[in-house]
Amino acid sequence: MTGAPARSGARWRSIAGAVALTALLALYVWAVAARALTLLRTGDPVGIGLGAAVLVLPLIAVWFVVREWRLAVHVQRMADELAATGGLLADDLPRSPGGRIDRAAADAAFESVRAQTEATPDDWGSWYRLAFAYDAAGDRRRARAALRTAARLHRGR
Repeated sequence: MTGAPARSGARWRSIAGAVALTALLALYVWAVAARALTLLRTGDPVGIGLGAAVLVLPLIAVWFVVREWRLAVHVQRMADELAATGGLLADDLPRSPGGRIDRAAADAAFESVRAQTEATPDDWGSWYRLAFAYDAAGDRRRARAALRTAARLHRGR
């Protein structure tokens, strides 16, 4: 198991990076909210209006961060469950010397995963695998949508 420690280290570095970015965003949200409250306290109708409008931005940012962290935790739970049952796809696509996945190989592998998902649209595992096939093929938007579908199906089972 020579690859396990490296993957574990990469996982913790990813988590640390996400926590650091979340902390930076929290500082930014705090600063913006403080400015908004200052504007609200002016008593001036324009200041109150601007303060209320500016206060909406930190609330939206907090909602997005909470939503993404919840998805990340759920995705990890799904990955652990699939790994325990042997349901994860092997990451064996050919890569360039720089580590990029070969696009033609990713597109070919994608077709079989897409066909499996179409055959079993209520299987969260199929959607999970489809998300990572989309990601390997370079379509991050559809990958996130497929992960959200997998999470919704996983919660509803």
